[in-house]
Amino acid sequence: MVELSPPQLDTVFHALGDATRRQMLRHLAEGERTVGDLAKPFAMSLAAASKHIKALEAAGLIHREVRGRTHLCRLAPGPLASAHRWLGFYERFWTERLDGLERLLREEDARRTRTPEGDKR
Repeated sequence: MVELSPPQLDTVFHALGDATRRQMLRHLAEGERTVGDLAKPFAMSLAAASKHIKALEAAGLIHREVRGRTHLCRLAPGPLASAHRWLGFYERFWTERLDGLERLLREEDARRTRTPEGDKR
C-alpha cells in the first residue's frame, strides 16, 4: 500500500472532517451509489452533493464513473487505510499512557489494602 504524503493526508482529513461526507462514505461502503442516491438522505440538491463528492474525489476516497447520464460513485479504501495507519500511532501512544496510569492506580490500591487505615507511615 502506498503511503500518502502530508499534503495528501491533509486532504483526506479535510474530506473526513465533514459529517455529510463521512455519511456518504458509509453508504458507499455498502456498494456503489449514484450521485442522486448519495444526495437523497440529506435532502440536498445534486449540485450540493456534487461539491461533497468532488471533495471526496480530491482526497482519493472515492472514484466516480460516468455511464451515460448516470454518475456512479464507489469507495476507494486506500487513503482511509493510510489515515488509519497514521492514527494508529496516536492510538498506541494513548494506550501506553493509559496502561501506565492503570498500573499506577493498581499499585496504589494494593498499597492501601496492605496498610491498615489508621497506620500513618
